[in-house]
Amino acid sequence: MIRETLSPRSDWRARVEALGLIWHEGEQRPYWDESACYRFTRGEVDRIEAATGELYRLFLAAGEAVVSDPALLNRFAIPAAFHDPIREAWEAEPPSLNFGRFDLGFDGGDAPRLFEFNCDTPTSLLEAAVVQWAWKEECFPALDQFNSLHEALVARWREIAPDLPATVHVAHVADLAGEDAVTAAYLRDTAEAAGIGTVPILMERIGWDHDAHCFVDEADVRIEALFKLYPWEWLVREDFAPHLLDNLERGDLIWIEPVWKMIWSNKAILPVLWDLFPGHPNLLPASFAVPQGDAVAKPLLSREGANVSIRRAGSIVAETAGVYGDEGYIFQSLYRLPEAAPGCFPVLGSWVVDGAPAGMGIREDGLITSNTARFVPHVIDG
Repeated sequence: MIRETLSPRSDWRARVEALGLIWHEGEQRPYWDESACYRFTRGEVDRIEAATGELYRLFLAAGEAVVSDPALLNRFAIPAAFHDPIREAWEAEPPSLNFGRFDLGFDGGDAPRLFEFNCDTPTSLLEAAVVQWAWKEECFPALDQFNSLHEALVARWREIAPDLPATVHVAHVADLAGEDAVTAAYLRDTAEAAGIGTVPILMERIGWDHDAHCFVDEADVRIEALFKLYPWEWLVREDFAPHLLDNLERGDLIWIEPVWKMIWSNKAILPVLWDLFPGHPNLLPASFAVPQGDAVAKPLLSREGANVSIRRAGSIVAETAGVYGDEGYIFQSLYRLPEAAPGCFPVLGSWVVDGAPAGMGIREDGLITSNTARFVPHVIDG
């Protein structure tokens, strides 16, 4: 795994915008950063792909353990009223993309190690699936890339299409940066490429029909299937949570992704994994109690690296602000990321679609990967 410095294309902004990545600027430097790339050997990519498939297997076992143990599910800070809907959805396996991004530490030598699984509302999707592939085809046409993500998403939509209504609503929040809007628009593209009609809607525009006991769009049309780029842990704490429970009990709306994703996307799954598979080469030791050694403290429900702290020799050496933490923390043993360039610590985002490895994206940041991270493309060389 080698980081190579490059000269960006003179018209890179126009090129990525033409592919839909309208949000590409960061505070200090571009978010889409083609001033560098990572070169991997085929053997390194094979190890990343194998680790990704193995981690999915571990998550299946951990999910089964959690839904089977009420005491364990209580550790996840999920409102008790939603425990039964989670168990029911886990057993029923409703239609879903079943996709997500494993964030991994990898130095090219030791086995890839799991940091967390972003599988409820994962972003950096368009740049991983489309933008970096187009960059590779133009700049390194003779090389390969670990990337079948676009094809896998379209194929998965096509596979679940018979179980979906004619139209799927796709919802997101009106974020200032446009990151969620870009991701939602891309997922609409993949659904429509599979022959599924979609309707965009902002989360705040979704209404509730009290007479029909159903969610409706701005035209008062019943929503029968909803892809929501909005965390379940936020949904279950909204004022309309009682309506949500009513809806889940009726089972007349297909939620993509399903409510059981609250288990896998919660950091509490990390100690469960370690308890089930202690010493596994793709896991880091994790617990609910403060360990004696160097560790990373993570709130159960944090996003974009918020409220994370790194602790070495009893002192906090890096931390981020945010609004999380009241729900509790887990502690994960510190993994020392390689510093590929001064101040650049890469985290690999290895994607799965319906549980199968489908591609990789890389984000660089400081010691804690946050919403200031930059996306750097990659190639396979040799």
